[in-house]
Amino acid sequence: MDLFLNILSWTCLLTGGFLGITGAVGLFRFPDFFTRLHAASVTDTLSTILIVIGLMLQANSWMMIVKLLLVLLIITYTSPTSAHSLAKSALHTGLKPFLKDKENNNR
Repeated sequence: MDLFLNILSWTCLLTGGFLGITGAVGLFRFPDFFTRLHAASVTDTLSTILIVIGLMLQANSWMMIVKLLLVLLIITYTSPTSAHSLAKSALHTGLKPFLKDKENNNR
């Protein structure tokens, strides 16, 4: 059973780390604010969930699991909310999403 929990924990930790790195790459590769925000917020939330679950599987005490669960609940609530408020404030200040030309959309 310990071997199964270790394998599952390390799978969650490594997958979460990989998603965090791909989100960071998306910040540099995407063309505008909105696509960068999407890449950062989605991968950040999912990678944090996976990393915290991996840490919960490695935890030794129930108190540590409860604390990690509280961190998980706070992050899963605040990360999408902050991304939404950033996108909404960018739209209200006049920032427009990057769109291709109409000529390129007809192809």
